[in-house]
Amino acid sequence: MTTSDDAPSPPPAAGRLRALLPDLAPWRTSPDFRRLWVAGIVTNFGSFLTFVALPVQMKELTGSAVAVGAIGAAELVPLIVFGLYGGALADALDKRKLILWTEVGQGLLSAGLLVNALLPDPMVWPLYAVAALSAALVAVQRPALDALVPRIVPHEHLPAAAALNSLRWTVGGVAGPAVAGLVVAYAGLGWAYAADLATFAISVVLALGLAASPAAHQAAKPSLRSIAEGARYAWSRKELLGTYTIDLAAMFLAFPLAVLPFLADDLGAEWSLGLMYASVPAGSLLVSLTSGWTSRVHRHGRMVVLAAACWGLAMVAAGSAHNVWLVLGFLTLAGGFDMISGIFRAAMWNQTIPDELRGRLAGIELLSYSVGPQLGQVRAGTMAALTTVRTSIWSGGLLCVAAVGALALCLPKLMTYDVRTNEHAARLRQAREAAAPAGQAP
Repeated sequence: MTTSDDAPSPPPAAGRLRALLPDLAPWRTSPDFRRLWVAGIVTNFGSFLTFVALPVQMKELTGSAVAVGAIGAAELVPLIVFGLYGGALADALDKRKLILWTEVGQGLLSAGLLVNALLPDPMVWPLYAVAALSAALVAVQRPALDALVPRIVPHEHLPAAAALNSLRWTVGGVAGPAVAGLVVAYAGLGWAYAADLATFAISVVLALGLAASPAAHQAAKPSLRSIAEGARYAWSRKELLGTYTIDLAAMFLAFPLAVLPFLADDLGAEWSLGLMYASVPAGSLLVSLTSGWTSRVHRHGRMVVLAAACWGLAMVAAGSAHNVWLVLGFLTLAGGFDMISGIFRAAMWNQTIPDELRGRLAGIELLSYSVGPQLGQVRAGTMAALTTVRTSIWSGGLLCVAAVGALALCLPKLMTYDVRTNEHAARLRQAREAAAPAGQAP
């Protein structure tokens, strides 16, 4: 009989492959994480159907790049207001209830889009209204989701959880737009909205199985004072401030999705629109599927800076290319860099922010990665109207690289961040270890 010590070692190539594959420890150790993950992948698929269908319908009804870009403007104020207040709610209320009821609300909004699409003459204003209300619900829900993860996943598995959550998003992001392009072209907008409604029904059922997650005993009640407390904490942590500002700048300056329908027309490849929308999440998916290496990186801040700069460079190339396949390739490359940035930003947040502040800081994080794309849609649409679609894309990429470099110079603590030595990471790790029952991983 061969002992474990005598067992042959796996071939080096097989070991390297396993080292690249996603770390499934959070999936194995947390039933609630599994429920959230499955519900998220289902919901994301449907949401990306609407993500494509909504600007396409706006383009059909108005023919205006500015009108399409204004969808982002309609979402902006609800994201800011409800993102900050949603973070305070996540700290003060049961996170499970917030997740459940906001999911119900999103389903009702999808039903509204479906009804409007089935009208003989669909109206424009419901598209803006639903976009604004949906942004408000996302802003309330997302801090609760982000604050729940550190509670249900052991501290040392949080980078792996960030990678798995990114994988969940990208699977829906690849499949949703690719299918949406076909559904909208051959079946109609109504079918896209109907599929989105069905996915919300499934996710509500899954959310019902989550365990209660009440507020921490020391949590502050939702108020302007509690929101200000979270903002002061974020400002005092310059490495966190760097993650927010760099992502905000990258998305504002180099987020081209609002003008993709017009880029497809410019290339004479209307058939490629669904692939264009799917390319960015496809690149993210490739990184997520090979994300095992991320758990072995400790200088997260440097990776955030490098990835954001490379996102901008990829957009410069996408805006300059005249071949549709090159454009798709550069958009895919950009998506990969965006995912690298996202994984390390989430790891920094989840491994260093105290539980009693996690919801409010998640609200600020929501603004950093959501407001940027909304403003970016307005910027891209306006720039395309003033110049050309291509100029809007490549010039935004150049500005992104310059802004990221300037912010990195102004925030040196982001560049020197190391999870092994950071005082906030060490303090939170010790708190998790002290709070964990005997024999249970913190």
